[in-house]
Parts: sequence; structure tokens; C-alpha cells
Amino acid sequence: MRFPAASDSYTIAGMNVTATHKDELAFDVDVKGATIGVDADPSHGGGNNGPPPKSLLLAALAGCTGMDVAAILGKMRMPYDSFRLEISGEARDEHPKTFRTVHIRYIFSGSELDAEKMEKAIDLSLTKYCPVAATLKHTAEITHELVLR
Repeated sequence: MRFPAASDSYTIAGMNVTATHKDELAFDVDVKGATIGVDADPSHGGGNNGPPPKSLLLAALAGCTGMDVAAILGKMRMPYDSFRLEISGEARDEHPKTFRTVHIRYIFSGSELDAEKMEKAIDLSLTKYCPVAATLKHTAEITHELVLR
């Protein structure tokens, strides 16, 4: 069996991520040319020099479902002035402390908002298109709410 050399890239289905150890528990993670600093909280031995990895799961979910919903609403010709997501997660007490629940708030402002179309776009994202949600729902109950302003 051949083990990859340290300089080898690790690729699955066209995705590449490289993590370089900086110090203590900190890593620089390269994703498509963008570098993200990742670290643990001081209470877990880190230096608090970046978000912890579990927070990045929620960030990935925000980006994934946010892009889906924006694209679907664009196809529906559903205008809005602003769109923001707020995501919270509650972890289990036992290791590996996966998320038990994840709650997503889809917050829109605009004068011509159609709640029915927006709920349909959200449902399509969470049940059909967003691979991050599909991955997380194996361990977490994902709930959401739509806020119109």
C-alpha cells in the first residue's frame, strides 16, 4: 500500500483542501486559493486565532443554502432588497459532539416579498440541492424560519 507523500494533494470528486499546521492547534486551510485560519478556543488548548472547525460547518451551510435560495428566487423572479442568514447549532454533550440541532433564520427585506415562493425556495434548498444540509441532517435536526421585513 502506498501512502501519499506530504506534498501530494488529496482530491475527492474535484475538491481539494490543504491544511498546514501553524502552531498549537492552529492551521491555515487553503480552499481554492483562499486561506482560512482555523483554531480552537483557549479552553480547548487553542489560541483563538480563527474560527473553530465546527463553526465553519455552519458557515458552509449558510453559503450553500444561501446560494441555492438566491439562485432559485432569481429564477422565480422574486425580488428582495436584502437577504441574510443567521444559523445556530447545538452540539451533543458526548463525543464526537456532533450537532444535535441546527436552526436557520432566512431574513429578507423588501416591498414585494412573497412568503410562499420564499418557503418553496428554502424547501428546495434544504431537501434537494444543498449538499451541506444533506450531510448535516444525518446527525442533526435542521429547522428554519422565514423572517420578512
